[in-house]
Amino acid sequence: MTDSFDREITYLRLSVTDKCNLRCRYCMPAEGVCSLPHERMLSQEEMVMAVRASSELGIRKVRITGGEPLVKKNILSIVENVAAVPGIEKVAMTTNGTLLPSFARELKSAGLRSINISLDTLDAEKYRTISRVGNLEDALKGIECAVETGFERVKINTVLIGGFNDDEIEKLAGLTLRYPVDVRFIELMPMTQDDFFSPDSFIPGSVVLERLAPLERVAPDGSVARLYRLDAALGSVGIISPVSDLFCSECNRIRITADGYVKPCLHSRSEFLIKGLDYDGMKAVIEDAIMSKPARHSTLSYEERSSAGRSMNAIGG
Repeated sequence: MTDSFDREITYLRLSVTDKCNLRCRYCMPAEGVCSLPHERMLSQEEMVMAVRASSELGIRKVRITGGEPLVKKNILSIVENVAAVPGIEKVAMTTNGTLLPSFARELKSAGLRSINISLDTLDAEKYRTISRVGNLEDALKGIECAVETGFERVKINTVLIGGFNDDEIEKLAGLTLRYPVDVRFIELMPMTQDDFFSPDSFIPGSVVLERLAPLERVAPDGSVARLYRLDAALGSVGIISPVSDLFCSECNRIRITADGYVKPCLHSRSEFLIKGLDYDGMKAVIEDAIMSKPARHSTLSYEERSSAGRSMNAIGG
Protein backbone atom coordinates (compact mmCIF):
# COMPACT_ATOMS: atom_id res chain seq x y z
CA MET A 1 0.00 0.00 0.00
CA THR A 2 1.01 3.63 -0.29
CA ASP A 3 1.19 6.03 2.61
CA SER A 4 -0.27 9.54 2.74
CA PHE A 5 2.78 10.89 0.90
CA ASP A 6 2.42 8.43 -1.98
CA ARG A 7 5.36 6.25 -0.90
CA GLU A 8 4.88 2.56 -1.57
CA ILE A 9 5.63 0.67 1.66
CA THR A 10 7.12 -2.72 0.80
CA TYR A 11 9.80 -3.31 3.44
CA LEU A 12 9.41 -4.51 7.04
CA ARG A 13 12.21 -4.62 9.58
CA LEU A 14 11.19 -7.16 12.21
CA SER A 15 13.12 -7.17 15.49
CA VAL A 16 13.05 -10.57 17.17
CA THR A 17 14.97 -9.56 20.32
CA ASP A 18 16.43 -6.51 22.03
CA LYS A 19 19.26 -8.58 23.51
CA CYS A 20 22.76 -8.84 22.06
CA ASN A 21 26.08 -10.51 22.80
CA LEU A 22 27.86 -7.19 22.12
CA ARG A 23 27.36 -3.72 23.61
CA CYS A 24 28.07 -1.40 20.67
CA ARG A 25 28.26 2.18 21.88
CA TYR A 26 25.91 3.70 19.29
CA CYS A 27 23.33 0.95 19.80
CA MET A 28 22.82 0.04 23.44
CA PRO A 29 23.78 0.89 27.03
CA ALA A 30 26.98 -0.53 28.53
CA GLU A 31 25.01 -2.54 31.07
CA GLY A 32 22.83 -4.14 28.40
CA VAL A 33 19.06 -4.08 28.64
CA CYS A 34 16.55 -4.74 31.36
CA SER A 35 14.86 -8.03 30.58
CA LEU A 36 11.16 -7.60 29.95
CA PRO A 37 8.83 -10.40 31.07
CA HIS A 38 8.44 -13.07 28.42
CA GLU A 39 4.75 -12.30 28.07
CA ARG A 40 5.59 -8.70 27.08
CA MET A 41 7.53 -9.83 24.00
CA LEU A 42 6.10 -10.93 20.68
CA SER A 43 5.83 -14.70 20.42
CA GLN A 44 6.94 -16.45 17.25
CA GLU A 45 3.29 -16.97 16.34
CA GLU A 46 2.60 -13.24 16.72
CA MET A 47 5.68 -12.33 14.66
CA VAL A 48 4.56 -14.56 11.80
CA MET A 49 1.00 -13.26 12.08
CA ALA A 50 2.32 -9.70 11.84
CA VAL A 51 4.31 -10.61 8.73
CA ARG A 52 1.21 -12.22 7.20
CA ALA A 53 -0.82 -9.09 7.90
CA SER A 54 1.97 -6.89 6.52
CA SER A 55 2.16 -9.00 3.38
CA GLU A 56 -1.56 -8.47 2.84
CA LEU A 57 -0.81 -4.73 2.91
CA GLY A 58 1.97 -4.95 0.32
CA ILE A 59 5.12 -5.80 2.28
CA ARG A 60 7.41 -7.91 0.07
CA LYS A 61 10.73 -7.85 1.92
CA VAL A 62 11.38 -8.66 5.59
CA ARG A 63 14.67 -7.97 7.35
CA ILE A 64 15.10 -9.78 10.65
CA THR A 65 16.98 -7.70 13.19
CA GLY A 66 17.68 -7.31 16.90
CA GLY A 67 19.54 -6.70 19.15
CA GLU A 68 21.40 -9.66 17.77
CA PRO A 69 18.91 -12.02 16.09
CA LEU A 70 21.23 -15.02 16.41
CA VAL A 71 20.91 -15.00 20.22
CA LYS A 72 17.21 -15.84 19.77
CA LYS A 73 16.85 -19.55 20.53
CA ASN A 74 14.18 -20.18 17.89
CA ILE A 75 15.71 -17.97 15.19
CA LEU A 76 15.84 -20.75 12.58
CA SER A 77 12.15 -21.48 13.02
CA ILE A 78 11.30 -17.78 12.82
CA VAL A 79 13.23 -17.41 9.55
CA GLU A 80 11.63 -20.52 8.07
CA ASN A 81 8.10 -19.45 8.96
CA VAL A 82 8.57 -15.86 7.80
CA ALA A 83 10.04 -17.05 4.49
CA ALA A 84 6.98 -19.26 3.98
CA VAL A 85 4.48 -16.38 4.25
CA PRO A 86 2.70 -15.90 0.90
CA GLY A 87 3.77 -12.68 -0.80
CA ILE A 88 7.11 -12.37 0.98
CA GLU A 89 9.72 -12.40 -1.76
CA LYS A 90 12.88 -11.89 0.26
CA VAL A 91 14.02 -12.49 3.83
CA ALA A 92 17.24 -10.82 4.95
CA MET A 93 19.01 -10.42 8.28
CA THR A 94 21.27 -7.91 10.00
CA THR A 95 23.77 -9.42 12.45
CA ASN A 96 27.11 -8.64 14.05
CA GLY A 97 28.32 -11.89 12.49
CA THR A 98 30.12 -13.26 15.52
CA LEU A 99 27.74 -16.21 15.90
CA LEU A 100 27.22 -16.78 12.19
CA PRO A 101 29.52 -19.81 11.72
CA SER A 102 27.14 -21.87 13.86
CA PHE A 103 24.04 -20.82 11.90
CA ALA A 104 24.87 -19.83 8.32
CA ARG A 105 24.04 -23.01 6.43
CA GLU A 106 20.87 -23.68 8.40
CA LEU A 107 19.75 -20.07 7.92
CA LYS A 108 20.17 -20.37 4.18
CA SER A 109 18.25 -23.66 4.16
CA ALA A 110 15.49 -21.99 6.19
CA GLY A 111 15.02 -19.36 3.49
CA LEU A 112 17.38 -16.51 4.38
CA ARG A 113 18.58 -14.98 1.13
CA SER A 114 20.88 -12.13 2.10
CA ILE A 115 22.75 -10.95 5.13
CA ASN A 116 24.20 -7.69 6.45
CA ILE A 117 27.10 -7.87 8.89
CA SER A 118 28.08 -4.94 11.10
CA LEU A 119 31.81 -4.16 11.08
CA ASP A 120 33.12 -0.73 12.07
CA THR A 121 36.85 -1.38 12.16
CA LEU A 122 39.56 -3.81 11.10
CA ASP A 123 41.62 -3.05 14.20
CA ALA A 124 41.18 -5.59 16.99
CA GLU A 125 41.61 -3.11 19.83
CA LYS A 126 39.25 -0.59 18.28
CA TYR A 127 36.69 -3.35 17.69
CA ARG A 128 36.84 -4.19 21.37
CA THR A 129 36.43 -0.48 22.20
CA ILE A 130 33.39 0.17 20.02
CA SER A 131 31.66 -3.12 20.90
CA ARG A 132 32.83 -3.02 24.52
CA VAL A 133 33.14 -6.84 24.65
CA GLY A 134 33.64 -8.11 21.10
CA ASN A 135 36.41 -10.01 19.33
CA LEU A 136 37.29 -8.87 15.79
CA GLU A 137 38.37 -12.36 14.77
CA ASP A 138 34.86 -13.67 15.45
CA ALA A 139 33.34 -11.02 13.18
CA LEU A 140 35.81 -11.72 10.37
CA LYS A 141 35.08 -15.44 10.59
CA GLY A 142 31.41 -14.58 10.30
CA ILE A 143 32.01 -12.63 7.09
CA GLU A 144 34.05 -15.43 5.57
CA CYS A 145 31.39 -17.95 6.56
CA ALA A 146 28.63 -15.85 4.96
CA VAL A 147 30.59 -15.65 1.70
CA GLU A 148 31.36 -19.38 1.71
CA THR A 149 27.73 -20.28 2.43
CA GLY A 150 26.65 -18.59 -0.77
CA PHE A 151 23.98 -16.12 0.30
CA GLU A 152 22.65 -14.13 -2.64
CA ARG A 153 24.14 -10.99 -1.17
CA VAL A 154 26.50 -10.18 1.69
CA LYS A 155 26.80 -6.60 2.86
CA ILE A 156 29.12 -5.06 5.44
CA ASN A 157 27.59 -2.21 7.45
CA THR A 158 30.14 0.31 8.70
CA VAL A 159 29.07 3.25 10.86
CA LEU A 160 31.26 6.26 10.05
CA ILE A 161 32.72 7.75 13.23
CA GLY A 162 35.05 10.73 13.03
CA GLY A 163 38.26 10.27 14.98
CA PHE A 164 37.62 6.55 15.29
CA ASN A 165 37.42 4.79 11.93
CA ASP A 166 37.61 7.54 9.30
CA ASP A 167 41.29 6.61 8.93
CA GLU A 168 40.21 3.09 7.88
CA ILE A 169 37.86 3.99 5.03
CA GLU A 170 40.31 2.73 2.41
CA LYS A 171 40.93 -0.55 4.27
CA LEU A 172 37.26 -1.22 4.86
CA ALA A 173 36.33 -0.42 1.26
CA GLY A 174 39.19 -2.75 0.28
CA LEU A 175 37.10 -5.68 1.52
CA THR A 176 35.25 -5.39 -1.81
CA LEU A 177 38.52 -6.26 -3.56
CA ARG A 178 38.99 -9.43 -1.48
CA TYR A 179 35.44 -10.72 -1.17
CA PRO A 180 32.22 -10.55 -3.22
CA VAL A 181 30.67 -8.24 -0.64
CA ASP A 182 29.19 -4.76 -0.62
CA VAL A 183 30.49 -2.30 1.98
CA ARG A 184 28.01 0.31 3.18
CA PHE A 185 29.28 3.38 5.03
CA ILE A 186 26.46 4.73 7.22
CA GLU A 187 26.48 8.13 8.87
CA LEU A 188 26.39 7.96 12.66
CA MET A 189 22.90 8.70 13.91
CA PRO A 190 22.77 10.54 17.27
CA MET A 191 20.77 7.96 19.22
CA THR A 192 22.71 7.66 22.49
CA GLN A 193 24.45 9.89 25.00
CA ASP A 194 27.64 7.82 25.33
CA ASP A 195 30.62 10.00 26.31
CA PHE A 196 32.64 8.18 23.65
CA PHE A 197 31.05 10.39 20.98
CA SER A 198 31.87 14.06 20.49
CA PRO A 199 30.62 16.63 17.95
CA ASP A 200 33.52 15.57 15.72
CA SER A 201 32.22 11.98 15.68
CA PHE A 202 29.44 12.96 13.28
CA ILE A 203 30.94 13.19 9.79
CA PRO A 204 29.17 13.20 6.41
CA GLY A 205 29.23 10.32 3.97
CA SER A 206 30.89 12.61 1.44
CA VAL A 207 34.14 11.93 3.31
CA VAL A 208 34.10 8.45 1.75
CA LEU A 209 34.07 9.92 -1.75
CA GLU A 210 36.98 12.19 -0.89
CA ARG A 211 39.08 9.31 0.48
CA LEU A 212 38.31 6.81 -2.27
CA ALA A 213 38.34 9.00 -5.38
CA PRO A 214 38.11 8.09 -8.15
CA LEU A 215 35.05 5.87 -7.77
CA GLU A 216 32.78 4.61 -10.52
CA ARG A 217 29.11 5.37 -9.91
CA VAL A 218 26.92 2.31 -10.38
CA ALA A 219 23.20 1.89 -10.84
CA PRO A 220 21.00 1.97 -7.70
CA ASP A 221 19.78 -1.35 -6.33
CA GLY A 222 16.53 -0.18 -4.80
CA SER A 223 18.09 0.61 -1.41
CA VAL A 224 18.75 4.05 0.07
CA ALA A 225 22.50 3.73 -0.53
CA ARG A 226 24.31 5.69 -3.23
CA LEU A 227 26.47 3.06 -4.92
CA TYR A 228 30.01 3.20 -6.29
CA ARG A 229 32.70 0.72 -7.24
CA LEU A 230 36.46 0.55 -6.89
CA ASP A 231 38.39 -0.55 -9.95
CA ALA A 232 38.46 -4.39 -10.19
CA ALA A 233 36.23 -4.74 -7.10
CA LEU A 234 33.99 -7.77 -6.56
CA GLY A 235 31.34 -5.69 -4.81
CA SER A 236 30.15 -2.12 -4.44
CA VAL A 237 30.79 0.69 -1.97
CA GLY A 238 27.65 2.39 -0.69
CA ILE A 239 27.00 5.60 1.22
CA ILE A 240 23.92 5.94 3.41
CA SER A 241 23.35 9.50 4.65
CA PRO A 242 20.45 9.73 7.12
CA VAL A 243 21.93 12.87 8.69
CA SER A 244 23.49 15.00 5.94
CA ASP A 245 21.23 14.03 3.04
CA LEU A 246 17.80 12.84 4.14
CA PHE A 247 16.20 10.13 2.02
CA CYS A 248 12.81 10.27 3.77
CA SER A 249 11.01 10.89 0.47
CA GLU A 250 12.21 7.44 -0.65
CA CYS A 251 11.52 5.61 2.61
CA ASN A 252 9.59 2.40 1.96
CA ARG A 253 9.82 0.76 5.38
CA ILE A 254 8.15 0.24 8.70
CA ARG A 255 9.57 -1.43 11.81
CA ILE A 256 8.13 -3.82 14.36
CA THR A 257 9.89 -3.98 17.73
CA ALA A 258 10.46 -7.17 19.67
CA ASP A 259 7.92 -6.06 22.27
CA GLY A 260 5.22 -5.60 19.66
CA TYR A 261 5.09 -1.98 18.53
CA VAL A 262 4.99 -0.74 14.95
CA LYS A 263 7.25 2.25 14.37
CA PRO A 264 6.38 4.11 11.16
CA CYS A 265 9.56 6.21 11.44
CA LEU A 266 12.81 5.32 13.17
CA HIS A 267 13.29 8.82 14.60
CA SER A 268 9.74 9.40 15.84
CA ARG A 269 8.25 8.50 19.22
CA SER A 270 5.08 7.40 17.44
CA GLU A 271 4.41 3.68 18.06
CA PHE A 272 1.39 1.42 17.48
CA LEU A 273 0.86 -1.60 19.71
CA ILE A 274 0.05 -4.93 18.00
CA LYS A 275 1.03 -7.29 20.82
CA GLY A 276 -1.98 -9.31 21.91
CA LEU A 277 -4.14 -8.54 18.87
CA ASP A 278 -5.71 -11.06 16.51
CA TYR A 279 -4.96 -11.09 12.79
CA ASP A 280 -7.59 -8.53 11.80
CA GLY A 281 -6.58 -6.27 14.65
CA MET A 282 -2.91 -6.43 13.71
CA LYS A 283 -3.66 -5.70 10.07
CA ALA A 284 -5.77 -2.66 10.96
CA VAL A 285 -3.12 -1.24 13.29
CA ILE A 286 -0.30 -1.82 10.78
CA GLU A 287 -2.36 -0.05 8.14
CA ASP A 288 -2.91 2.88 10.53
CA ALA A 289 0.82 2.99 11.23
CA ILE A 290 1.66 3.13 7.53
CA MET A 291 -0.78 5.96 6.97
CA SER A 292 0.77 7.87 9.89
CA LYS A 293 4.30 7.86 8.46
CA PRO A 294 5.59 11.45 8.60
CA ALA A 295 6.94 13.19 5.52
CA ARG A 296 10.38 13.28 7.13
CA HIS A 297 12.10 12.97 10.46
CA SER A 298 13.47 15.90 12.39
CA THR A 299 16.94 17.29 11.81
CA LEU A 300 19.66 15.18 13.43
CA SER A 301 22.92 16.47 14.85
CA TYR A 302 25.09 16.16 17.94
CA GLU A 303 22.92 18.81 19.59
CA GLU A 304 19.61 17.57 18.14
CA ARG A 305 19.28 13.92 19.09
CA SER A 306 16.83 11.45 17.64
CA SER A 307 13.29 11.59 18.98
CA ALA A 308 12.98 7.80 18.73
CA GLY A 309 12.53 7.38 22.47
CA ARG A 310 14.55 4.13 22.50
CA SER A 311 18.07 2.95 21.82
CA MET A 312 18.66 1.12 18.54
CA ASN A 313 18.77 -2.34 20.11
CA ALA A 314 15.25 -1.76 21.47
CA ILE A 315 13.95 -0.64 18.08
CA GLY A 316 15.69 -3.03 15.70
CA GLY A 317 18.85 -2.17 13.78
